[in-house]
Amino acid sequence: MALTRRGFLEASAVTAVGTLWTPGGRQAPPDFPAGIPVEREAYRNWAGEIQADGVWTCTPRTPADVVTVVNWAYRHRYAVRARGYRHTWAPLTVPADGSAGRTILVDTTRHLTAMSVLSTAPGAAAVRVQTGAAMEDLLALLEQHGLGVTNTPAPGDLSVGGVLAINGHGTSVPADGETREPGHTYGSLSNLILSVTAVVWDPAAGSYLLRTVDRADPECTALLTHVGRALVTEVTLRVGANQHLRCVSRVDIPAAELFAPAGSVGRTLASYVAAAGRVEAIWFAFTDRPWLKVWSVSPDRPLTSRPVTTPYNYPFSDNVPEPVSELAEQLLGGAWELAPTFGRVQYTTAAAGLTGTLATDLWGPSKNLLLYVKPTTLRETANGYAVHTARSSLQRVVHEFARFYQRQLAAYQARGEFPVTGQVEIRVAGLDRAGDVGVPGAEPPALSAARPRADRPEWDTVVWFDVLTFPTAPRAHAFYREMETFFFTNYTGSYAGARVEWSKGWGYTDSAAWADPTMLTRTVPDSYRHAPDPTWDRAVGTLDDHDPHRVFSNAFLDVLLVAAGR
Repeated sequence: MALTRRGFLEASAVTAVGTLWTPGGRQAPPDFPAGIPVEREAYRNWAGEIQADGVWTCTPRTPADVVTVVNWAYRHRYAVRARGYRHTWAPLTVPADGSAGRTILVDTTRHLTAMSVLSTAPGAAAVRVQTGAAMEDLLALLEQHGLGVTNTPAPGDLSVGGVLAINGHGTSVPADGETREPGHTYGSLSNLILSVTAVVWDPAAGSYLLRTVDRADPECTALLTHVGRALVTEVTLRVGANQHLRCVSRVDIPAAELFAPAGSVGRTLASYVAAAGRVEAIWFAFTDRPWLKVWSVSPDRPLTSRPVTTPYNYPFSDNVPEPVSELAEQLLGGAWELAPTFGRVQYTTAAAGLTGTLATDLWGPSKNLLLYVKPTTLRETANGYAVHTARSSLQRVVHEFARFYQRQLAAYQARGEFPVTGQVEIRVAGLDRAGDVGVPGAEPPALSAARPRADRPEWDTVVWFDVLTFPTAPRAHAFYREMETFFFTNYTGSYAGARVEWSKGWGYTDSAAWADPTMLTRTVPDSYRHAPDPTWDRAVGTLDDHDPHRVFSNAFLDVLLVAAGR
C-alpha cells in the first residue's frame, strides 16, 4: 500500500463513519433478512495495512437481529464477523490480504450499545453492557456511579466487545504496600467478566441462538478472550470503586538509566513500578531519553498537580503537529534516512508539549488519566508481545530488550536502513487471576496472553512490548522478524516466557506479518501448552463446539485456532 501525505493525514483523522463508506452496490445479498440495513463498506484497520473494498456490512438493532443474520449466513454459507471501531492491527476480522469473500460484517457500534449499572455495592458492583458500546462511554457511565477499573487500553474509541476479544489491558501492578481493592484486577479487562451472552449453535434446534454463560461455567473460559472466534452480544462485568489517580511525566531520564541492568540503583523502571505500580515508557526511535508516565493512586490532589475533568490531556500527541506531519510526508515519500530526525522531533514535541500544556503533573478521576489516545494521533503499525516473569526479574527483562533493540537499530542504521520510525512502548501489568472477580469456581480467560502459567506460579508480572513504525518502512518486517526471534529465544527457561499480543503484529516473515506457519501452528499455541497444560486445546474445542459450521471464522483463524487432535 502506498501512503501519501494526504492519505497519512486522513488516516490520522478518520472517524468511525463517513470516508469509509462507499456509494453504490445497495442491492442486498440474496434473501437477506428484511428490516436489517445492509450496505457495502470499505474496511480499513487502524494503520491501513488491512483493507477490503465492498464488504457487506449490516447494522442490526437488537441481539435478536444478530441471531437472524447469523442463521441467514449459516444457510447461505457466509461468514459473520463482528466489526467495532476497527482500531486493531491483526487480521482477526478480515484476513491480511483483504480477502473478505462471502463475509457479512456486523457493525455493533450503531445500536448494540446499551449499558446499565446493576449494583454499586462494595465487592459486588457490576455493569451490564452490550458489546458495541465504546470504552469511553462505559467508563463515563461507571464514573457517574462512583465506579471504575484499575487499567484499560489508552484509546477510548474501542468497542467493549473488541477489547474483551483480545484481552485488552492497560498498565498496572500493585505498588509496594498496595492492596487490591474489591472489584478490581491488575490483569486484563477480560478477567472482569461475570457472564457472556453469545450466539452459539444449538444442535437440537438446528440453528444458532443466544446463550448466556456464567463465569463459573467451565465453557465460559473460552469466551472470555475468544480472539474473534465467537460473536458476543452482551457481557456483565465486575467493577470496583473509582479511584483518583495522579500521572507524572518525565522526559529527563536517560534510557541507559531507566533500562539499566538488574540490580542497578537510580531511576530504573523497576523502581518506579515499586513506588507507584503503574508505568508506561515511550521511547522514540534514535533518542536517548524516553517519555515516562507514572500513575499513582491519589485520593487527594497533590498541590503541584493540575486537576483534569476530561480525558485526552496530551493535545500535542493526539493531534499531529506540523513539524511531525511534514517529516512524515518526507519519510513516506521515500526519505527514510530522516527517521533519526523524525524520532528526535517527536521527542522534542512531547517534551515541549508537556511543559507548554501544563501536562507534566495531572490529577483526576481514573477515566481522565487512563484514556489518552485519540483517533487523530499518528497511525502506525505495531508489533506486540507479552513477557511473563517474576516481579523481581522485571528490570532484567526490560534491560535485555533495550540492549537488543539498540544493537538491532544501530546495525540497520549502519547499513543505511531505517525500518523503525516510531517508538517503543513498554507497560507492566498483572496476570488474569480468576479470584479477582469474586465468583466461586471461576477460571482465568483460557486464551488470554495474561493467563497465568500453571508451571510457573512465581511469575506474577507481564511486561508488554510494542515497537511502532510506518507500515511502508523498508525492511520493517525483517526487523520485526529478528525481534520476534529474540522474544521467543531470549525469554525462555527458568525466568521468563513470551506470548504474542493478539491485536498487534506478530508471526513475521521477511515480507509480511501473521504469515510464518511455524509461529501460527506451533510457537503461539505452544506458548499456552506448557506443563503440559490442556487449556488451549480445550478452549479451541469449546469454540468449535459453539460454532461447528465455522460461521465465526476466517482463513487466518482457521490456521491459528486449531486444537490438537482435531
